[in-house]
Amino acid sequence: MTEVIKPTMMDYHRYILVCIGNKCTENGEGQNLYNELKIKLKAAGLDKGELRVKRNKVTCFGTCTSGPLLCVQPDGIWYYDINSAKLDRIIDEHFIQGKPVLEYIHHHNQG
Repeated sequence: MTEVIKPTMMDYHRYILVCIGNKCTENGEGQNLYNELKIKLKAAGLDKGELRVKRNKVTCFGTCTSGPLLCVQPDGIWYYDINSAKLDRIIDEHFIQGKPVLEYIHHHNQG
């Protein structure tokens, strides 16, 4: 029997899940936001160091409305209807300063 090797993973301060599904956006806005997030995280220095952020894409969160959606873990924050300007504010206020942007949150899983 082949031995299963335990995977390793780098430490990240936050994990950002971006919905790229086609049911909550009409024109691929989720994928565009995912691509833009990579550039903006690097520009903000969040691609390394103690505030390092890992981004991943998912095809559906099951909400199917008001996308693009971002899920920020381990904070349990769900942002909706995110565009480039809102993303800038989330990166600055939430990811760097540690203060979630309340008016963009549609759900907060506290637990």
